[in-house]
Amino acid sequence: MITLDKFYINGAWVAPVAQETMPIVTPSTNAQIGTLSLGNAMDVDRAVAAAKAAFETFSMTSKEERLALLRKLAEVTRARLGDLAAAITAEMGAPATMSRDAQADSGLGHLEAFIAALEAHEDEEVLPNGDIVSREPIGVCGLITPWNWPVNQIALKVVPALATGATCVLKPSEYTPLSAQIYAELIHEAGYPAGVFNLVFGDGPSVGAALSRHRDVAMMSFTGSTRAGSAVSVDAAPTIKRVTLELGGKSPNLIFADSDVASAVTDGVQQCFYNTGQSCNAPTKMLVERAVYDQALSIARTVAEAQMVGDPEQEGDHIGPLFNQIQYDRVQELIQTGIAEGTRLLAGGPGRPDDLPTALQTGWFARPTIFCDVTPHMTVWRKEIFGPVLIISPFDTEDDAIAMANDTEYGLDAYLSTTDEARALRVARRLRAGSIHINGHATGYGSPFGGFKQSGNGREGGRFGLEDYLETKVRPPFAL
Repeated sequence: MITLDKFYINGAWVAPVAQETMPIVTPSTNAQIGTLSLGNAMDVDRAVAAAKAAFETFSMTSKEERLALLRKLAEVTRARLGDLAAAITAEMGAPATMSRDAQADSGLGHLEAFIAALEAHEDEEVLPNGDIVSREPIGVCGLITPWNWPVNQIALKVVPALATGATCVLKPSEYTPLSAQIYAELIHEAGYPAGVFNLVFGDGPSVGAALSRHRDVAMMSFTGSTRAGSAVSVDAAPTIKRVTLELGGKSPNLIFADSDVASAVTDGVQQCFYNTGQSCNAPTKMLVERAVYDQALSIARTVAEAQMVGDPEQEGDHIGPLFNQIQYDRVQELIQTGIAEGTRLLAGGPGRPDDLPTALQTGWFARPTIFCDVTPHMTVWRKEIFGPVLIISPFDTEDDAIAMANDTEYGLDAYLSTTDEARALRVARRLRAGSIHINGHATGYGSPFGGFKQSGNGREGGRFGLEDYLETKVRPPFAL
């Protein structure tokens, strides 16, 4: 049984002020695998005080000094990718292959991209009028990360803070503490000065809110639900903090008749189900040109029925369980709502897969599900389901496809498939989303990630991610 009863504050593992604990549960069997201590506002005060004190000196370090620390962090991260992957599989149910090749690897990929961005970054520039603009670290940063891509999101927030000379307090999801604990160990091993990075476990209403309200925190960066992001913004408002948010999504996937339909549909279904549908940028709304709609439905049904669901401890391209009972119940409720509203069920449906081994039947496994002929008045069109559930609808014209794609409160990612380059560029320009995937090709590490509308504000990754952690200062050239 694992016991996490210390927080990382001012360069040391210390006992929390609070006495509250919660179980650490693995979603594949719903069994308790450990116990986690939860913090409170007093624990946050200690962590912020350490970060504030450390900022006085760390903010004055040179780019070369910070690059040396980041390169050391990359070295120790590379050595412990296996540990990170095993932790993610245990705490949130990502299958072993995905945990290693995507979940854990993303922490290293983002880190290397930030190193490249910092190498190219200039601290100062001369304006055409002769004035000098400098970019300086913003101060103490409060960082709140989710459970669905735990290391990915920790790296996207912690690394740019460290790269720019800011200091930080991390509140990871209390449901995925194992990987966060390892990440703190990596930072300690890399040799960062005491107080530059601090880790406090706890829930949103206590630790998260205390961070957001703290007068000595200059910036909040949050990834999670739109509802919780709104709460962070409200809590931060009285102290006029900078707030960056990466929130929900209902990403459309436009498939035109001139595309390789079989490949586009297969890829779209598999990407929707990837990570058991628990990705904010998953292509969960497939829009297909009517001329190939029936063909697409046939392909999608075949792919869904072939999608394996199984033990996350095993290697393979199967999907694992949903993250916990709350998530499972929510997905089941939305599937039932889709059926009750008369949405046509193409594959899957409510409940667990029929062929689960006995040992996994207490886990939170859901059936890969597809609804088709979905219309905008239906709940499954509007809601972010955050499970292995895809909706499919037909469109007649390019304008119809764009209107349907943009008919959402979100704007994180959008996907499209066509062999017509002019159409691809034309449609991409009109889609209201932060990232556009074309013919199955996604952007890489170092590119900006973030959304329009209620998917958030700010961008993470590479030089765009560094900018969120910097303040701008201007001065005239020195003269007597």
